[in-house]
Amino acid sequence: MPIRDIHTKDVGYFRRPFLRTMKYLLVALPLLAVACSSATPSNQAAAVGTAHADTSAQDTNNLILPGETHFKSLRQLTFGGDNAEAYWSFSGTQLSFQVTNTAWGDTCDQIRYFNPFTDDLKASAPGKISVHNGRTTCSYFLPGDSLILFASTHLAGPQCPPVPERKPGGKYTWPIYDSFDIFVSDLKGNIRKQLTTTKGYDAEGTVSPKGDRMVFTSMRDGDLELYTMKLDGSDVKRITHTLGYDGGAFFSPDGTKLLWRASRPQTKEAIAEYKELLKQGLVQPTQMELFIANADGSDAKQITSLGKANWAPYWHPSGAKVIFASNHQTERGFPFSLFMINTDGSGLERLTTSDTFDAFPVFSTDGKYLVFSSNRNNGGTRDTNLFLAEWKD
Repeated sequence: MPIRDIHTKDVGYFRRPFLRTMKYLLVALPLLAVACSSATPSNQAAAVGTAHADTSAQDTNNLILPGETHFKSLRQLTFGGDNAEAYWSFSGTQLSFQVTNTAWGDTCDQIRYFNPFTDDLKASAPGKISVHNGRTTCSYFLPGDSLILFASTHLAGPQCPPVPERKPGGKYTWPIYDSFDIFVSDLKGNIRKQLTTTKGYDAEGTVSPKGDRMVFTSMRDGDLELYTMKLDGSDVKRITHTLGYDGGAFFSPDGTKLLWRASRPQTKEAIAEYKELLKQGLVQPTQMELFIANADGSDAKQITSLGKANWAPYWHPSGAKVIFASNHQTERGFPFSLFMINTDGSGLERLTTSDTFDAFPVFSTDGKYLVFSSNRNNGGTRDTNLFLAEWKD
């Protein structure tokens, strides 16, 4: 599921059906302040080779802060609203993302796509995929780049499902909308197939680089667990079996492993609270750690034990490291920064140094670029924008 907003609105802790939610988090909680495909490196490099040359001329390197040594250059892609969960197409030439932006007519999280190397989003709005209203989240290109999967509530009606009101002194929670199902659409918004039909929450779908299966989070068995299935919705297999919220999963670059973030209530009180919130369609995303397993769910291992919220993980193209967002170095839960860690849990490194919100990091398949969401350079507003960094190891 998503975690959304964190800085400001709802940018997704887990994957974001909740950009807006996070935003509340930041504002209300000085305390706290949720991924998708790939192509072969050779194909991607060929596809974006020309665009790479154009990008450097547009870089605004003053966006790079002291200590952000892995950024060779940094460019802002969006300029208003809540923009998050940007994922590369298989060719590496397009990004799909989740957005709430009244200037584009998106008053409730919607899915759009664009070419980050050639499209100027100041001049025109990006293409819209989710044309059926409702709330949407977690988009991901399918092989061939002509189809995108995403989760949507539109079958329950065109209205935007409300974000739960946070009561004074109450704990921060995310809604788990039981009207979310996963769909496949073409780039004009025509729904080609509904992939999930079970009762309850189905969302957070991402696709294996092999192009044969997808992983997603579902409530179909009574808890928020990970499942995989073929891209036509068949051959569904449950991957996780432990109480807690398992979500925001991604396949490794070679498609043999899975990476995700999860909550794991341990005490009698924590377990009771988790189950009670789940009955209300809510989760509390303030304690999460990262896990890795084989693609069939075997040999699962926890790779972080940092405390607080560690989420929005994504694989480094080498498959030997993981990039993620975390607030574990803070006292009050904010800001969120980007970190890198080896898959065995060693070598933790902080990557961003802003005093606000950086999250949803996603590498291009060739490892030359990193797209992420941030509240930097927003003029003191609550806007969360997309940024594109040229990466250096």
